Amino acid sequence: MRFKDKSVIVTGGGGKIGKAYAMAFAEEGAKVSLPDIASADHVVKAIQDMGGTAISSACDVSNEKSVKMMVDETAKQFGGVDILVNNAAYFMTVWKGPFWEMAVDEFDKAMAVNVRGSWLCAKAAFPHMKKQGKGKIINISSGTALNGSPNYIHYVTSKGAIIAMTRAMARELGDYHICVNTVAPGFVETEGRQVDPAFSARRVANRSLKRVQVENDLVGTVLFLASPESDFMTGQLLNVDGGANFTG
Repeated sequence: MRFKDKSVIVTGGGGKIGKAYAMAFAEEGAKVSLPDIASADHVVKAIQDMGGTAISSACDVSNEKSVKMMVDETAKQFGGVDILVNNAAYFMTVWKGPFWEMAVDEFDKAMAVNVRGSWLCAKAAFPHMKKQGKGKIINISSGTALNGSPNYIHYVTSKGAIIAMTRAMARELGDYHICVNTVAPGFVETEGRQVDPAFSARRVANRSLKRVQVENDLVGTVLFLASPESDFMTGQLLNVDGGANFTG
C-alpha cells in the first residue's frame, strides 16, 4: 500500500490508459481524482466497487479556470494533492498528413491540450504540493518525440516539448522537494482498439521485445515515479516501449 491515503490526479482518467493508472493507484490505497473532457464515471465506479475512493470531474486541461477548479476541488475533498499524472492528450482524433498541409488551428489544438494542459495542471497543483513540502509530477510524452514519426508533426512536437518542460520544471521545483519526471510510451494497443494488423506488426518488429504493448506495460513505471522509491530522481525521461528507442 505505497499510496495509502495519498491524493492522486490522473488527467484523461476516462480513457483506457488513464483507467489502468487509476486502478493501480487505487489498489495501493490512493484516493484518485479523474478529470476528463469526457466522463470518467465508469472508472470511478470500478474503483468504488473494489472498495476504493475516487471522484471524477469534467475538465478541459487547456482551460486555466477549468483546471484550477478541478485541482482545488480535489484538494478540498482529499486534503491535498500528492501526485499529478499528466496523462490527458490530444491524439486519437488528430489530423494526419504532411506538415505543409496542416491547418494552424489543428497545430494549435495539439499544443493547447498536450503542452499548455500539462503546464496548467502542474501550475495549479504546485501550491498544494508546496504547502505539503513535497510532491510528484509525472508527465507523459511519447516515443514519437524520439523517432520523429512522420505525418503528425503537431503531436510529435508537443510530446517533445513535454520532455523539455519536465527538465525546466524539475530545476524550478527541486527546492520544494517536488520531483518531475517523464514517461515516453511506445505505441499502445489498448483493449478494444482497432489497429491495422500490418501497422501493428511493423511496430512489434521494431522492438527488442517482440510483442504488442498494452496499457498495463506503463503502470509499473508510473507508480515507481510516484512512489518514495524514486525520491532522488527528477528531470528524467523513462522510455517504456519494449526497446524500440534507446535514450541516453
